[in-house]
Amino acid sequence: MTVSTVFLLACIGVLSLFCQWLAWRVRMPAILFLLAGGIAAGPLLGFLDPEVVFGDLLFPVISLAVAIILFEGSLTLRYEEIRGHGKMVRNLIPVGSIVTCIIGTLAARWILDVSWEVALLFGAISIVTGPTVIAPLLRSVRPDAKLANILRWEGIIIDPVGALLAVLVFEGIVSWGQGNVFSHSLYIFGKTLAVGFLIGAVAGWLNGIALRKHLLPQYLHNAGTLTFMLGVYALSNEMAHESGLLTVTVMGIWMANMKQVPIDSILEFKESLSVLLISALFIILAARVEFEAIAQLGWGLVAVLALLMLVARPASIFLSAIGTSLNWRDKLFLSWIAPRGIVAAAVSALFAFQLQKLGYESAGALVPLIFMLIIATVTLQSLTARPLARLLKVAEPAEYGFLILGANPVARKIGLALKKLEVPVTLADTNWEN
Repeated sequence: MTVSTVFLLACIGVLSLFCQWLAWRVRMPAILFLLAGGIAAGPLLGFLDPEVVFGDLLFPVISLAVAIILFEGSLTLRYEEIRGHGKMVRNLIPVGSIVTCIIGTLAARWILDVSWEVALLFGAISIVTGPTVIAPLLRSVRPDAKLANILRWEGIIIDPVGALLAVLVFEGIVSWGQGNVFSHSLYIFGKTLAVGFLIGAVAGWLNGIALRKHLLPQYLHNAGTLTFMLGVYALSNEMAHESGLLTVTVMGIWMANMKQVPIDSILEFKESLSVLLISALFIILAARVEFEAIAQLGWGLVAVLALLMLVARPASIFLSAIGTSLNWRDKLFLSWIAPRGIVAAAVSALFAFQLQKLGYESAGALVPLIFMLIIATVTLQSLTARPLARLLKVAEPAEYGFLILGANPVARKIGLALKKLEVPVTLADTNWEN
C-alpha cells in the first residue's frame, strides 16, 4: 500500500510522542525507544524511508534542526555555572578531540583496513557528542551539577569543533594532489573561525539589544529570534562551509551572558521545540540504518567501537583532568559518557557521498561505522549511566527543596540559612530589584 508523504510525516510525529511518553512511564531514556522505533519503522518493516520522504531536503532539514537544537543548548551556557570547572572543559575540547581522532583513525585504518583518507575522516567525526544526545541523557541520569555542566558545555561546544575538523580533513583530502594541503587547510580553518566568531558575536549582540530595548513586541520574541538565528546560520554557511554550527553556538552563548536580556520565554519555547526535533531526528536517523552495510564490517567493527569507548574516552578524560579538582569517581563517570548524535550522522553521510564521487571505494564504510558508533554509545550509556552514577555516588538525590515567594531581606536570610544546610532554595519576586 502506498501512503502519502503527509501521512508519513505525521507518523514520525506520533511515533516520537509515543516513544517519549513510554520512556516517561517506565523511567528510561527516551533515546532507546526512539532508536528502536526508527529501526522498526525503517529497515525492519520498510514503512519509513527518509530519502524517499524528504528527497533532496533530507540533509538541509537535518542541518536546520541541529542548528536550532545547538542554539537552544548554547542559550543555557552561563559562565557562572562553569566557574571552577572551566579548566576541565578548556582541556577536554582540544585534548579529547586529538586523542579520540588519533585512536579512531588508527583503529579504522588498521582493524577495518579502510583507506587513510576515510580513516582520518572517521577519526574527525567520531569526536562529536552533541546536545541531541547529552541533554536527554542528563535529564534521565541527573548527575550532580558539576558533572552535568561539564558534559553539557562539552557536548554543545564539541559539535562545531567536530564539524570544523571534518571539513578540514575533507578539504585536505581534496587538495592532496594539488600540493597545497597545508596552506589550503590553514586558510579554511582561519576563514571558518573568523566567520563563525564574528557573525555569531554580532548576531548575538544585535538580537540581545533588540530584546533588551523591546524593539520587538513580546509575541515576536520567540519567532523573531528563531527566524533570525536560522538566517544567520544559513548566511554563515554560505560564507564559510559548515561554519554555521559555530556561529549559532557563539550567538547563543553571547545572548545567555548578556545582562538584562529576557530569554526565559525563548528558552521555554526552544526547549519544547528541541524535544520535538530531537525525537524526530532520532527516528529518521535510525530508519536510515542499513544492516547489510553493517554486516560487511564484520567483527572489526566491535573492536573499533570498544577502543573508542574504553580507551579513547577514558584517556581523554584523565589527561584533561590533570590539575583539576575532579576526584576519581568524577573521572570514571565522565569516562563512560560520550554518546554520539545527529551531527555525526549528518556529517558522515555528507562527506561519504562526496568521497565516493571522488573514487574512494572504502568511503561506503563511513556511514555504517558512524551509525553503529551512535547506536552503541547511546544504547549502552543510556542503560548504564544511571546505575553507574548511583554506584559512584555522583547522582543527584531525589528532587527536593523550597520555593520562597518574595525575596525581601527576611526571605533572603532564610534562603541563605537553608543553603548553608545544603538545601536547594529558589526565591521568586515580582519586584525586579529584589
